[in-house]
Amino acid sequence: MTFPLPRRIFLLSGLATFGLGGCSAISALGDATTPLDAYDLALDLALGPRASGGALARSLVVELPEVAGALDTDRILIRPNPLQAQYLPEARWTDPAPQLVQRLLVRNIEDSGALRYVGTRPLGAAGDFALISRLTDFQAEVGVVDIVTIRLRLSARLVRETDSSVIASRVFEATAVAPSTDPLTLVQAFNIAAAILIPQTSRWALSTIGARISA
Repeated sequence: MTFPLPRRIFLLSGLATFGLGGCSAISALGDATTPLDAYDLALDLALGPRASGGALARSLVVELPEVAGALDTDRILIRPNPLQAQYLPEARWTDPAPQLVQRLLVRNIEDSGALRYVGTRPLGAAGDFALISRLTDFQAEVGVVDIVTIRLRLSARLVRETDSSVIASRVFEATAVAPSTDPLTLVQAFNIAAAILIPQTSRWALSTIGARISA
């Protein structure tokens, strides 16, 4: 299966590559004055859910995922060990991680054609349902023998807006492996993991609401 290459915004000519080597090349904060290459994720729309009938007359608001600490940034998080959080030098996401995940979810669910409306805010005073989530993992983890694991984890809750009751909840996880910490290589692995996590979350939300989608 081939995944589209991530869109890059070149703010600095050239691309620095580096080995793991104790992660000495990975910066915790980076130089605020240094322009950073920006990377996006682009999922294959064919992997997402598809309506098997007409659109259900329901609306879904996809809330901005909650995050804490090191994930609340547009920097690409990499962990040399479970207790240490650093950021990839000379590289960032086009949006902070929560906005990036929210945008992917909205498009994946909206493109299914299974609901009347999908967005980040209700059309009127309130929507029918809200997808509330917490992003707890969105990082690269350095392992042994130069192997890097991309780990994504999203805790999701589907809320009925009329009475604010949680009608379902589930945790979604996805991983992918990258052979190095080269920025483009890492982003391609993030893309593979997101292509698992986002469609799984979208299918679950749609089926819980009662939308008719293909398997």
